[in-house]
Amino acid sequence: MAKRRAVSVDQLIKKKFIDIPLTGRFKKLLGNPERSGSWFVYGESANGKTTFLMQLARELAMLPKTKVVYNTLEEGARKSMQAAVIDNNMDQCPKGSFMILDREPISELRNRLSKHKSPNVIFIDSVQYADLDKASYKALISDFPKKLFIFNSHAQGKRPVGAIGRDILFDADIKIRVEGFKAFSKSRMSRGKLTDDYIIWHQGAADYWGDL
Repeated sequence: MAKRRAVSVDQLIKKKFIDIPLTGRFKKLLGNPERSGSWFVYGESANGKTTFLMQLARELAMLPKTKVVYNTLEEGARKSMQAAVIDNNMDQCPKGSFMILDREPISELRNRLSKHKSPNVIFIDSVQYADLDKASYKALISDFPKKLFIFNSHAQGKRPVGAIGRDILFDADIKIRVEGFKAFSKSRMSRGKLTDDYIIWHQGAADYWGDL
């Protein structure tokens, strides 16, 4: 087991982190999070998760020095994924800043991430198709400490499906629940402060919640 080095209060206060300079509605939802670690997005089917993930990927891909890959393990590069890419104008991302991976196994993804100038933001959709357990998830995060992993998960009600979904939910730095075309966020950075909900699709959210 690797030894933990003690960090003084002064060292921690002076330590520099790479923040994500989010804008607009994403800033209101997530603040200025660190560009590393693990985020977890979960919700039931047909509530807007894929659209939200694409909108988030587009926001991140538009930022300087940010390269995003979206590993579509579940859908693959099929017509439904094509529609999500088109509907969310992913072709407007700067050249080379966004790429779809067609069901790339985690072992191959690891090889990709170990290369020079590899992506620094990785979407994994979904954890139920990723062939991960708690140990391999922890190893992935630990082996690439300067990268941000964003995991998508199925849910039943307000609970992620499966042990791996629950494990990542517990561990993730930011937890985003999607319901009725709205996204709700909790994070370690928020320290209990309320964040604004993010409306994924206004008409769908209005029909679902009846309060918009």
